[in-house]
Amino acid sequence: MHDVVIVGAGPVGLFLACELGLAGCSVLVLEREPEPRSPWKADPLGMRGLSATSVEAFYRRGMLDPLLKASGVDDYPGADEPGPPRGAGHFAGMMLDPAKVDVAALPFRLPSPAMEGVMTNLEAVETVLSERASALGVEIRRGVTVSAIAQDDEIAVARGGEHEYAARWVVGCDGGRSAVRGLAGFGFTGTEPQFTGYVVLAGIADPGKLRPGFNLTPTGMYLRTPAEGYVGMLEFDGGAFDRSQRPTREHLQAVLRRVSGTDVTLNDVHLASSFTDRAMQTTTYRQGRVLLAGDAAHIHSPLGAQGLNLGLGDAMNLGWKLAATVHGHPPVGLIDTYTRERHPIGARVLDWTRAQTAAMRPDPHAQAIQGLMRDLLGTRDGTTYAFDRISGSSIRHDLGGEHPLVGRNAPDFRLEDGTRLGDLMQDGRGVALDFSVGRRLHGSATGWESRMRYAAGPARDDLGLGAVLVRPDGVVAWAGDRAPDREAFERAAGHWFGSP
Repeated sequence: MHDVVIVGAGPVGLFLACELGLAGCSVLVLEREPEPRSPWKADPLGMRGLSATSVEAFYRRGMLDPLLKASGVDDYPGADEPGPPRGAGHFAGMMLDPAKVDVAALPFRLPSPAMEGVMTNLEAVETVLSERASALGVEIRRGVTVSAIAQDDEIAVARGGEHEYAARWVVGCDGGRSAVRGLAGFGFTGTEPQFTGYVVLAGIADPGKLRPGFNLTPTGMYLRTPAEGYVGMLEFDGGAFDRSQRPTREHLQAVLRRVSGTDVTLNDVHLASSFTDRAMQTTTYRQGRVLLAGDAAHIHSPLGAQGLNLGLGDAMNLGWKLAATVHGHPPVGLIDTYTRERHPIGARVLDWTRAQTAAMRPDPHAQAIQGLMRDLLGTRDGTTYAFDRISGSSIRHDLGGEHPLVGRNAPDFRLEDGTRLGDLMQDGRGVALDFSVGRRLHGSATGWESRMRYAAGPARDDLGLGAVLVRPDGVVAWAGDRAPDREAFERAAGHWFGSP
């Protein structure tokens, strides 16, 4: 019997498997597809944007260089100064000007080797994570379709084909049409779709008739990228077409002509898929010994490239908590903080995508909103706010701490000897950073060696702090001033890591 069975070998399931494997758990990943490669995962159809927060997660586990190499990125910026980003994303197809991002206004920002988002593809991400998972002893079985879930107080069982896979925990990372979610009886609520979207790789007889980039029109939206023959489009039909029938060349051409207002011609269609802006979320991320992460727990439109990043955040949050639970040393209720912390963030992302849908509708009310949004995004404050949301830097978990850094993603503190916080996090443990004179926390930190690293010494920029306690997922659990309270530190450490 394994400690954890993960259903789904996409980026979220694989990242979670790496986190659990790093913590010494026995992990089995079950994947429905028999082969890892697919044209839907490679460029251009598999193209995805990783936010700076997601890239930082790879950096903190020593996977940034493999990720950049697999993604074909050879000009990633250095870590000397946190200058303006090279790209800032978009809101409802309205591009943000990176020069207007007020970097100084972003909270607790320090130079880091992972300062920027990365354009990559699913194949690159999954390749890096699969190789790391295998190196950590994770077993991946492909061609297994899960058809039943059962559980009691001690174990959970996933049935696939003629086999039953028992574990102490089962985690569904099997996407927006999650079998685990339905089989385990999770409630799934939200809002119905406004549009049908299409992703198309086709021969275009007259590509010059389509303007490059995002194009909001009186009848919908279309996107033309530099990739030859790649087109995205939205038609506000209430989601009527999505998966109701095969998208033929004639249908796709008709939709493209309607939303573009041109007589563009598609010669042939190589690949095509549809999607909607249906926004749904499970009422909880845990039912007994079954948990959900990624699209299995929440679905929404892909506008703004939020889905993959939201799912990776789920995996980071859940991994160390589930590992502590498996090993039998969690504080009371630790596993339930996963839903408590991640559910509000998922709900926030769903609302962010709903707002974009509302602004893109082809009617006078939405077009008035578009005008207003263009004015706001033309300002420094408006661009900075939108970038803060898109990049993930605005995320703050409600951990109840008084210091404004508590609950946020930790800055990449750098000690005078050159050691960075990211260097200290590669083994998956929490980190206690003590910047204060006299090693004030040394006696307190020595009881948690298996769960926490202790590093002391002045920092090149300590942001006015004396000490910081960082959870394994990079979230600041406690922060003290220049004369940190040892008892307060011990309470925080015990709250998150149990008794020393």
